[in-house]
Amino acid sequence: MKHVFLCGDPALDLACTLRARRTERVETLDAPGRLDAWFLESGVVDAISRSRDADLIQAVALREAIYALVTARIADAEYDDEALGLVNATARKPPAEPQLTAKGRWVEATPVQALSTVARHAIELLSGPDVPLMKECANPECTKIFIDRSRGGRREWCGMESCGNKVKAAAYRARRKEAQAAAPVTTTFPGEA
Repeated sequence: MKHVFLCGDPALDLACTLRARRTERVETLDAPGRLDAWFLESGVVDAISRSRDADLIQAVALREAIYALVTARIADAEYDDEALGLVNATARKPPAEPQLTAKGRWVEATPVQALSTVARHAIELLSGPDVPLMKECANPECTKIFIDRSRGGRREWCGMESCGNKVKAAAYRARRKEAQAAAPVTTTFPGEA
C-alpha cells in the first residue's frame, strides 16, 4: 500500500498516517520500512538511511503529538504540554539538509534528521498563515486534516476519490431510498385501466 498525500503539508500528511481514528483505525506506519517509504514518497528526503524500530516509535510519537496540536489549534483549545514538548524537542535536532548536485536538489538524511524536518514543518504550519485554512474532512469516518486552498475555501473532503465520492454516493442512495419509500403505491389489476 502506498502512502497518501492529500493534506498540503508534510506535518499533516504524517499526522494522517493513522487513518479512521474514530472507527476502525488503519495504521500505515506498521514497520520501519513503511516509515522509510513514507519519507521518500512524501518528498521530505530523496534518500534515507534505514529506519529501526526505535525510529518508528519516535515517528509514531511525533505523529500523535502533531495531531494533538493540530486538532487543538482547529478547536481553538490549549496545546497539550507533552505534545508541544515533543514537537519542539524533535525540531531542535539537526534537520535534513538539501544539497545542490549537477542534477539539482538532493536530500539525503537519517530518520532522526527527517523527523526533525517534519517537526519543523509542524511548527511553521501551526504558527503561520495557513492555520485558518486547516480543516478536517467532512466524511465522519475520516480524520484527515488538510489545508483548504480552494477558491472560496469551500473544500469539504480530504480528497474526492477517497472521501468525497463515497459520501456523495451514500447521500444519493439515501435520497433515492427515501424517495422510493415516500412514493405512493398504486396497484392495478388485470383488466383495469
